[in-house]
Amino acid sequence: MYKFSPKLKMASIVAMVVGLIMFSIGFGINASRGEDYVLKQASHTEMTHQENQVQHESIVHNTHHDAEHTEHLLHQYHNRPWTAFFMAAFLFTGVAAVSMFFLAIQHVSQSGWSVVVTRIMEGMTAFIPIGSVFILIVLIASALHFNHMYHWMDTELIDFNSDKFDHFMRTKSGWLNVPFWLTRSVIYLAGWTFFAWMLRKKSKRLDETGQVKDYWTLYKWGVFTIIFFALTSMSSGWDWIMSIDPHWYSTLFGWYVMTSYLVTAVAIMIILAVYLKKKGYLPKFNDNHLHDLTKYLFGFSLLWGYLWLCQFELIWYANIPEESVYFQQREAQYNWTYYTMLIPNVVLPFVALISSSIKRNYNFVFAIAVIVIIGHWIDIFNQMMPGTVGAQWSFGLVEFGSLLLVGGAFMFVVLRQLSKMNLEPKGNPLFHESEVYEYPF
Repeated sequence: MYKFSPKLKMASIVAMVVGLIMFSIGFGINASRGEDYVLKQASHTEMTHQENQVQHESIVHNTHHDAEHTEHLLHQYHNRPWTAFFMAAFLFTGVAAVSMFFLAIQHVSQSGWSVVVTRIMEGMTAFIPIGSVFILIVLIASALHFNHMYHWMDTELIDFNSDKFDHFMRTKSGWLNVPFWLTRSVIYLAGWTFFAWMLRKKSKRLDETGQVKDYWTLYKWGVFTIIFFALTSMSSGWDWIMSIDPHWYSTLFGWYVMTSYLVTAVAIMIILAVYLKKKGYLPKFNDNHLHDLTKYLFGFSLLWGYLWLCQFELIWYANIPEESVYFQQREAQYNWTYYTMLIPNVVLPFVALISSSIKRNYNFVFAIAVIVIIGHWIDIFNQMMPGTVGAQWSFGLVEFGSLLLVGGAFMFVVLRQLSKMNLEPKGNPLFHESEVYEYPF
């Protein structure tokens, strides 16, 4: 039985407290700054990020003479703390949700090798209800106009009599309207929480009885979980991320988003498994299990890179010119983060993990997993910040504070959940197969 280390418990609490303090200070500084600061910063930022001359001259002109544009810049600047918090909440909640999905796949496919590590996956799913609260705070605040992360929530955009009327937004209003949007969001989060709870409950029941009927009940709930998550992971990506930039769309963006936190989830599974193994709480976990988990980290990293490239190519082979807006903004304003993230997310995992033998090196794989997590946090940054903050971005108190706050909460909840569980699911009929599993190479 795993005992939650007092040092780790204190570390997670300290991370939350420090993160909250950093975020609060950053939020206060952000809220205290008004038009003068934003106008000065906007002019400097446009020059720094080297946008094309025509766009730059237009922005500078509007910055000084157009009150509407000034208000837009102020909204963007004040969006930054909300976006930073949403980044962290979305990443760790997505990791917990996709862990539930990955766990369900193990049960439905009747995988033998993974039974030894299924408790880790179950532990990670315990964060879903906490993460759901974090996400709902941001979504409800957006609906109440405490922030302006979602441009389409401006009702004047669909008012025929308004100067702001946007025909494109009008055509999307059947899907992008606040009541339906919030309702869908609650369904996603409540559904993930319910299915994660059911999988843990049925797994615990199987552990207690060891009955075949309980195993097939777990199998059945795994099927339901896969179906629900397959549908909601796609639409939640549309609702929470793609609708930040409502004038563009991508036919594979939902998969791109899901793959990002899928890679992160596998990286965290590796970190937890290696930690528990070194502490003596997971004795059945061996080189063969590490090898298979690292194969998933390697494979999903390449899948993410493939989807990153395919999304760019959709402009031509799917004839979706609207895609170009997405890349133009990131090319102009986020060049430094958008392209450099390919190093920790694709290049490094490919080069470092391509060797079969290196996948069994605990310390090395652990280090690569940490780097991959950081890389995909930057990926979430690149998904959200351009549409909400624009050119007024940086890494500061609110970004790192949010990461520490939500990351610390994730660490506390997951390790606390693991301390309540038997880490060896011996009631599972495939447990012995996992014990003696040996990778054939």
